Amino acid sequence: MSLKKRERRVQAGGRTEKLFPDIPLDQGLDLVISAKRSEGLRDRTLVDYRKHYGYFTKWIREKHPEAVYVGDITVAMLRDHISYMKYDHTRYDGHTNIPSEGQRVGLTDTTINIRLRTLKAIFNQMERDELIEDNPVAKVKLIRQDVDLTNCFTDDEVKAILAQPNQRDFVGFRDFVGIMLMLDSGMRISEMLSRRVPDIDFQTRFITMPGDSTKNRRPRLVPISGYTAKLLLQLIEENRKHFTTDRLFLSCYGDPVSANHFNKRLKYYGEKAGVTAKKMTAHVYRHSWAKSMVLNGADAFTVQKMGGWSDIRTMRRYIQMDTGDMRRSHDTHTPAARFMKKRT
Repeated sequence: MSLKKRERRVQAGGRTEKLFPDIPLDQGLDLVISAKRSEGLRDRTLVDYRKHYGYFTKWIREKHPEAVYVGDITVAMLRDHISYMKYDHTRYDGHTNIPSEGQRVGLTDTTINIRLRTLKAIFNQMERDELIEDNPVAKVKLIRQDVDLTNCFTDDEVKAILAQPNQRDFVGFRDFVGIMLMLDSGMRISEMLSRRVPDIDFQTRFITMPGDSTKNRRPRLVPISGYTAKLLLQLIEENRKHFTTDRLFLSCYGDPVSANHFNKRLKYYGEKAGVTAKKMTAHVYRHSWAKSMVLNGADAFTVQKMGGWSDIRTMRRYIQMDTGDMRRSHDTHTPAARFMKKRT
């Protein structure tokens, strides 16, 4: 590994030399991964680091072959990459199982921002570790996004979805229980699928979430309704007939259900129910839970604690009110109503 000599001016007209190594693109990521692992980042996050950085470096090698080292990456290259992702990237391009022909061109703003956040985290770490002199992501901002007011299910849509799983079938009943648990607890899909029987206190109807299974590593207690508790007991009994594991959500072969597989099941039920205008992911169920809790009278701080958000500003993004919600809330709670003359 060679070292570049960089000159920096100091006070009193003196000069000092700062040495920065010429680190290849792939090796730069390895050093960042090592640092982040020592900080305790989850394996899933580190996998995302490799995936998103891999997309970027593959494009760099094709479009900017002159950039060999991490110190060669510039702001202009990053902005060029953003433009490529937004206007020229073909969805599923290079995928081994999904053909790219006929797919949409251009990634969504949400996907682009997810990848940009990863690149920012990687290059910020390189700057802290003094692997680069100039941080190219410092002047790059995330794409402005419109607030999505359709990221929650209506009551009619939920009823239609719940009618789809065949509850006489093991997989169908498991999926029904999972959907009800998400609607009742607001748990993230990874939190729900990692639950085991000892995590549930059926007397108090609380689910214990240890810190090692939550996104922000903070333990919490999640309350559930009596109906959901009954469904979980039935699922546990069904599992015990065929398997010895204490996991709650299993495949028909006894393997743990992955988040990707469960989201595919949710999409399948949404299509069967005719709900096509909204995304069919577990995250939308979490949005729906948070919004319904607030509309039904739960205070924001209680919802924040149950949902496991560190900052209430994060929770507020989940609760997007449409015009109907605002109209009903205004008509019910406006203080002007006390001073309006009632017609006789």
